[in-house]
Amino acid sequence: MKTNEELQKDVMEEIKWDPQLSSMATQIGVTAKDGVVTLSGNVDTFTQKLAAEKAAQRVSGVKVVAVDIEVAIKGIHERTDTEIAEAVKNALTWHSAVNEGLIDIKVDNGWIYLDGTAEWDYQKKAAETVVRDLIGVRGVTNRIAVRSQTAEPREIKRKIAAAFHRSASMDSKNVEVEVYQNKVTLTGKVRTWAERTDAERVAWSIPGVTIVENKIEVDVQLSPVEA
Repeated sequence: MKTNEELQKDVMEEIKWDPQLSSMATQIGVTAKDGVVTLSGNVDTFTQKLAAEKAAQRVSGVKVVAVDIEVAIKGIHERTDTEIAEAVKNALTWHSAVNEGLIDIKVDNGWIYLDGTAEWDYQKKAAETVVRDLIGVRGVTNRIAVRSQTAEPREIKRKIAAAFHRSASMDSKNVEVEVYQNKVTLTGKVRTWAERTDAERVAWSIPGVTIVENKIEVDVQLSPVEA
């Protein structure tokens, strides 16, 4: 187990190592307590805020990341809401994985709100990914709903279990899966944040799943044999 000081230092080093953040690493504050890492400070773009969060999640020993970073857009990064909305519309139109006709766009003070429907979760995520890197964006709220497809809960659970078994990045013995109608709930413990994320990705990839509740805990004390 790392001490709080060791974990704080490792996260700070990971942020400095990230090429998107190296020039502003001193603007990002890091605190750590019992595996919970809190990031604070200011960055120039929403992309940098996301990069800081991902950098912290990559560090061994991190269980939870709380992000209190503010996006302070100024100078060449400033855009009006109208300009951002037009850029969002164009970005969605040109993305092959997104049906822009099913998505409604709202921009308020640089914050993008996405509403509408998608057939798959990857389409919902693609819509968010393609707009969050646009200039002037302070944040994205993705309220796109995944449309329900016909699927038996037992079949959903079977397919998830099979996908977990095939995965090279996680041990399915440590993750429990419950399915109620189209909702999947994941519980259990894994060693890293990457394993937790991969388990959720697998659940979302199954046809018929419209909600995934990820309650998996990161427990760095699990032995390599167990995890």
